[in-house]
Amino acid sequence: MNIKSTLLASVLALAPLAAPAADLTIGFSQIGSESGWRAAETTVTKLEAEKRGINLKFADAQQKQENQIKALRSFIAQGVDAILIAPVVATGWDEVLEEAKEAKIPVVLLDRTVDAPDDLYLTAVTSDLVHEGTVAGQWLVDEVAGADCRVVELQGTTGSSPAIDRKNGFEKALAGNANLEIVRSQTGDFTRSQGKVVMEAFLKAEGGENICALYAHNDDMAVGAIQAIKEAGLKPGVDIKIVAIDAVPDAHLAIANGEMNATIELTPNMAGPALDALEAFLADGTMPPKWIQTESKLFTAADDNQSIYEMKKGLGY
Repeated sequence: MNIKSTLLASVLALAPLAAPAADLTIGFSQIGSESGWRAAETTVTKLEAEKRGINLKFADAQQKQENQIKALRSFIAQGVDAILIAPVVATGWDEVLEEAKEAKIPVVLLDRTVDAPDDLYLTAVTSDLVHEGTVAGQWLVDEVAGADCRVVELQGTTGSSPAIDRKNGFEKALAGNANLEIVRSQTGDFTRSQGKVVMEAFLKAEGGENICALYAHNDDMAVGAIQAIKEAGLKPGVDIKIVAIDAVPDAHLAIANGEMNATIELTPNMAGPALDALEAFLADGTMPPKWIQTESKLFTAADDNQSIYEMKKGLGY
């Protein structure tokens, strides 16, 4: 299977419908558009709904939990058939999820989990976030091959499950490797602009020559950091090794240009498995597993990143 067909299959492939969906109305509460990956998830979710004939009601929370809670209550008041939500943070959802349950409206979590009883949502469609961080950390362990390496870390949104789990996974991989030390760690809020600002602070505090590697919880922060590194007169990907997560097009382009070293893919097609599960449940009560895991993949300079970049751009990233 070539690159084009592989990406098309992984991002936009549609499984057979469990039931006619033309009469379904589903609310979708999206975090916002803080990254290229997030925009791609929104695009793919809308395409999935359109192809299935689902009436999708979309709400952009602009990175604020209070906006998501307001959107969920609006969906409940409208009597939607189901709700999709990518939760901005992990806590504070019990009350509104209980309201959805009382209204008999199933809720599916997309790409992030919540700290709430699992009877309050139908299923969660996510990657293994801890595993993603572990893959990133193990890549760095192997890359430095025992050499001393001072690492700076750009964390995602404070309190979000990706930030928590991707950090834990990375630290798990580094455990037992005394040559690797995380010397600075700060949130960049998953945005390119903040990634640049925080990396500038890291460079000022540590000195670029004293930073061996950067680990970013998403590619957008890494791309922002690349700009900061270049403006400091250093070569990203060479003077400072860079590994991040999401595998958005700009990360592939940065790897192709030698300015980034590795990225772990997070597919934006969470909606495909989510809508499959919802259609089956609404049709005949079929219960999905509580966790539907999506696939992750490590990309490095060994891959044809230029071709992958062009293909992903064509798929709406």
